[in-house]
Amino acid sequence: MQPVAVEKNFFTTREAADMLGVAVSTIQLWVESGILQAWRTTGGHRRVLRASVEAMLHKGPTPQRGVTERRVAAPSAQRRLRVMIVDDDAILLRLYRAKLAQWPMAPEVVALDNAVTALLAMGRNTPDLLVTDLQMPGMDGFNMLRVLHQAPEVSNTTIVVVSGLDSAEIRQKGGIPAGIEILPKPIPFERLLAIATGISQRAPGVLRPA
Repeated sequence: MQPVAVEKNFFTTREAADMLGVAVSTIQLWVESGILQAWRTTGGHRRVLRASVEAMLHKGPTPQRGVTERRVAAPSAQRRLRVMIVDDDAILLRLYRAKLAQWPMAPEVVALDNAVTALLAMGRNTPDLLVTDLQMPGMDGFNMLRVLHQAPEVSNTTIVVVSGLDSAEIRQKGGIPAGIEILPKPIPFERLLAIATGISQRAPGVLRPA
């Protein structure tokens, strides 16, 4: 009688990283932040719950095209500016797409409606500019920024908060990491464009606006 193969209910951190397409350090950070469920063996090794990894896979972002149909011919060493927008308001996401499509550098844009999906997307393809709201269901922008503050993968990402909360309300909710610019709503697109232009001018390999 052939033995029945039993599917294990956990992954090692390396296996989880391979499954999700991110670095092992990202998996470790997500475990410590409670995004992935895991435990430690008696030898001190992390074991990540299989169901937790599979649930995150189901939340993963589908590939998206940039917000603009314009294509810029460029040497292979160059690329367009990568911008990620995180906001649970579908109307605002459409507004972001429409406005950013008019930017002269024709950025590649990913617009996502929740923080967990954004973290997974950033682990796979780090943006040059992240623009996020703070008040979102589930994991909010505050927790997402605390996780990112410890992630070496996003050390070169410029992060901007666009929120309807004032500075006192943000402090009451625990604040956000230092060095992140906070902009008010309605969305100040001129300021965002200025930030994006500055990134384009100094980031290696990123096409500069025409």
